Amino acid sequence: MEVTCNSLNDVRENIDRIDRAIVALLAERGNFVTQAASFKKTTDEVKAPNRVEQVIAKVTALAQEQGANPKVVASVYRAMISAFIEAELKEHALLNEHAGKP
Repeated sequence: MEVTCNSLNDVRENIDRIDRAIVALLAERGNFVTQAASFKKTTDEVKAPNRVEQVIAKVTALAQEQGANPKVVASVYRAMISAFIEAELKEHALLNEHAGKP
């Protein structure tokens, strides 16, 4: 869906609309990341560098299909994944602490 804006205010309103959707999707993704922590035994499994690269390759291909800038998408995803890994590591540590594991 392509929207043509007639003013900077129109642009900003559309960006705000998209930001609301992105934040909702980030919350949903974060919920799954939190759940994933319970299935992983080690911090290495949380960090999962091979999985990170799989995701980057997948979203870069999706970016090309959708007409998005692949470099921007890869950069955004790397930052997002890094933040989620940090959150997942904290969740993983809490789960292990409550389970009495080292």
